[in-house]
Amino acid sequence: MSEPEQSSSVMPVIAQYIGTAMTKELPSEVVEKTKFHFLDTVASMVSGSQMLAGERALGFLHAQGPSAPQASVLGTRYKGTAINVAMVNGMFGHADETDDSHAESLTHPGCGIVASVLACAELYHRSGTDMLKAMALGYDVCCRLTKSLHAYQFRVDGHSSHTFGPNFGAAAASGALAGVNASQARYLLSYAAQQASGVACWMRDKDHIEKAFDFGGMPARNGVSAAVMVINGFTGVEDVFSGERNFYDAYGVNPLRHALGEALGSRYEIMRTSIKRWTVGSPIQAPLDSLDTLLNEHPSLTAQLDQIKAIRVLIAHESLSIVNNREMPEICLQHLLGLMLLEREMNFTLAHDRARMQDPRVLELRSLVHLTGSDELSKLMPTRQGIVEIEFLTGESIRAYTKDVKGTPDNAMTRHELERKCIELMSPILGQARSKSVCDEVWRLESLKKASSLAQLLQSP
Repeated sequence: MSEPEQSSSVMPVIAQYIGTAMTKELPSEVVEKTKFHFLDTVASMVSGSQMLAGERALGFLHAQGPSAPQASVLGTRYKGTAINVAMVNGMFGHADETDDSHAESLTHPGCGIVASVLACAELYHRSGTDMLKAMALGYDVCCRLTKSLHAYQFRVDGHSSHTFGPNFGAAAASGALAGVNASQARYLLSYAAQQASGVACWMRDKDHIEKAFDFGGMPARNGVSAAVMVINGFTGVEDVFSGERNFYDAYGVNPLRHALGEALGSRYEIMRTSIKRWTVGSPIQAPLDSLDTLLNEHPSLTAQLDQIKAIRVLIAHESLSIVNNREMPEICLQHLLGLMLLEREMNFTLAHDRARMQDPRVLELRSLVHLTGSDELSKLMPTRQGIVEIEFLTGESIRAYTKDVKGTPDNAMTRHELERKCIELMSPILGQARSKSVCDEVWRLESLKKASSLAQLLQSP
């Protein structure tokens, strides 16, 4: 590579950042936020181990036959190679709509990145602090990558930002845990680019199996694969981001070629990532927050259900196709609003109960929900705001507008709120006491000497 090419590329900056990540201390607020997302994601994985996508992922693992017990499959007693286990845990993490999301980059970073971190931390005998550093690094690379490709237009063009971003983020995190230096990080990113793929047709997946693979399984598998290859001597192209036939030429339309290296070490993307209060699709969070507000402000609302004329919901146009009358309960906005009105609450069990989609009482309320895209709310993207207005037969109406969804950076969850969510997710598999122990271990992750001890706690007793 010539000197002018090298100086004009983002590669030296990002490779150095990856190669030195394990030697740098994270700010205390970043450590705390990273713990939140680590706990939220492992709880999603434990829960996802018994969902349909989780069952299919386990079937894939068993089909490989006996393998080296390098890493632990969460929520089960199985072990396998780091590459296979990363894929399985990644699919667990997005077996439904429980995991975190980063609105600006159109990614769900946790399911792919945390799966790769867990696998490589066990494989390379890393500590809790190492996992936190690698995870924060993965989020930095993941989110910057798709933003550099103009994430929302990238999806309109048919690509899956939710796969591309975590693919690179998982590679960076895995490479750091494997011990790559800055020179090896160049090869690492080249192998990540060669594996980068994803088509946005996942929106049509009715069973959440392919989607689980696209969002979590494939990025985690690719990331660990890249790290294992490079640390074992694979070499390759030194700068996949510039020069002839480079990554941005292949996938970018007026790409922001230097965005991948901007403000590294000072702007941590994990601080801009959201955790879901409700275990449902991201575009439904604001409408459920709004309905929850109405239920709390109007205690008599559930006694007036037969007096409701219409339930009008406004969200951004970009979110309509994701949640409009979908076949899966956890991403069907109309169903969830009707169900929440009837039950006065929403939890994991309710959100995933497919039988309730045929409940006549829910169907009656669902038929009253009118979902509309809003020009004004679209202008406010990537924040996903929402409005719910209930009109009664008397002509009166009540309305709630959610600007800052609970769990987003401007309206963060507390430790207690997150623990309540995560214990609910993990208890059916691990038990109440063990689930609480997982939470306690994550809050003191800096003192963890071996990742394997936490992984053991996250397996079924």
